[in-house]
Amino acid sequence: MIPGALSDIVRKPWVRTLALAATVLATVFLMWQNEEGDSVRGDAAELRGPSEPDSFIIEGRYTTWDEHGNLKMSISSPRIEQFEDTNYATMNAPRARIFSEQATPPWIIEADEGSLRQDDDQLTLTGNVVVLRQTGDSEATLKTDSLTLDNRQGTVYTDQPVTITEPFGVTQANGMKAWVNERILELNSRVEGQYETIR
Repeated sequence: MIPGALSDIVRKPWVRTLALAATVLATVFLMWQNEEGDSVRGDAAELRGPSEPDSFIIEGRYTTWDEHGNLKMSISSPRIEQFEDTNYATMNAPRARIFSEQATPPWIIEADEGSLRQDDDQLTLTGNVVVLRQTGDSEATLKTDSLTLDNRQGTVYTDQPVTITEPFGVTQANGMKAWVNERILELNSRVEGQYETIR
């Protein structure tokens, strides 16, 4: 119930017209502010340039599964920077776990930096790349400067020098390709090895 004096004011046509005009002005102002905000966001992206990320994630994780719902790959990183226009992400100190179809321990891959091209599901790792692979009761370690994981094909490869350390010896080569599911490792060229003889 509106008190008497206020009721008399509200009944006057010029008050209603003034209230309607104020509402329309407020609506126009809010719409104008919204358009200006979109423009500012576009200008900020333009000023930021292509080398700056659109977003970043602290303590991020990227996980993929195969068509049967089995875990294929899990990558964690203290900081992931995302570039939305190119569907590209860079990672600091990434650590990847690569799973095979067999019930075997996953390959563990660590590096100083990584970049993920999400369109073709390829992860490139650079700087002090270390691959740990469990083979039976022992562990094999592969070290290189750069390594690419093609998650769609289930392959890991590099054309850089690699050093493989196993309990029975050390192998060095220029370049390698590995098939994760088949657990096959192929060395490209200049293969040299030092092995302990079994007594």
